[in-house]
Amino acid sequence: MDVVVGVDAHRRTHTLVAVDQAGRKLAQKTVGTQSDAHIRAARWVRTRFGTAVLWGVEDCRSLTARLERDLLAAGQTVIRVPPHLMSRSRASSREPGKSDPIDALAVARAVLREPDLPAACHDQQSMELRLLVDRREDLIRQRVATINRMLNRVHQLDPDWSKPRNWNARKPREELGAWLDTQDNLLAEIAREEFQEMVRLTDAARDVARRIGERVRVSAPRLLEVNGCGELIAAKIVAEVAGIERFTSEAAFARYIGVAPVPHWSGDTAGTMRLVRHGNRQLNAAIHRIAVVQLTKDGPGRAYFQRRRAEGDTAQRALRSLKRRITRVVYNKLKAASRAAANGSSHSDRLLPQVFLLPLADLEPARKRRAELR
Repeated sequence: MDVVVGVDAHRRTHTLVAVDQAGRKLAQKTVGTQSDAHIRAARWVRTRFGTAVLWGVEDCRSLTARLERDLLAAGQTVIRVPPHLMSRSRASSREPGKSDPIDALAVARAVLREPDLPAACHDQQSMELRLLVDRREDLIRQRVATINRMLNRVHQLDPDWSKPRNWNARKPREELGAWLDTQDNLLAEIAREEFQEMVRLTDAARDVARRIGERVRVSAPRLLEVNGCGELIAAKIVAEVAGIERFTSEAAFARYIGVAPVPHWSGDTAGTMRLVRHGNRQLNAAIHRIAVVQLTKDGPGRAYFQRRRAEGDTAQRALRSLKRRITRVVYNKLKAASRAAANGSSHSDRLLPQVFLLPLADLEPARKRRAELR
């Protein structure tokens, strides 16, 4: 690519800064956030710099989703830049301060400096799953807050009724609802309203979870074969990955999640790896849940963890190694599903091992560099 365009996105405006291969600023423009404004921006870039252009946007999809869709529809290549890379690029600049043009310039230079960042990809399946997953999480948060308020009022009425219960079960809810109906004061009236709101939120969250399960069983059955990966975790993975083809390799995928080993040594401490605190934390949490489930059951995951502990690793280091291995399996499952979809195949993944450990020879070799994405 001859030119990289960095974008600093906001709710009402997007600031564009174009740089050459050396990172020198060539042009700057501010546009609106409507689709027609995005089309004009793409036309402006094409008129000034031709078609050999790469777009870089900060990875905040609530603000950049429409821009990404419009640019992809126009045949542009869009790279997502993690926020921490943008902030580091801005901090290393000789120009002090913070502004939209400075941030856009930092995004463009981060794209130049990091050749293996994932490209943006929008597919209907992952977008709809993300909407459902986010909706369920919102409902769960509202439900927890409502239960806490309700139990506080119930405790004031009678502490014996405020003990923790499984509010997903019908019997505890029926018992509490019947008891609240016997109370006759303002505090009980508010508690009854909150109780009804809790029941509504519980049923709504269960309905969304059912819809998620129906979609995952059709769109990601291979992920469900991974030990410890249930429907909700599989949906979270598909929604956050948003197209496995945008990752150049399995190692790039692991780095995106934040489970790739990071060296932290000097001199005699050679080989030491440290905890990674960046990456996609939602995907990292999903992989962590799979690892925790595997540790509770006899199987390859638990055996591998115990072997690493016997070799002298701490529990934390052994768990990080297990998460790295699980990430490899998840990547291969998603790649297999992508290849099957591309070939029009619908048969199950019988050729992939059904355990979490895969031989290193099965890893997909590093593919072409970003310049060949186009």
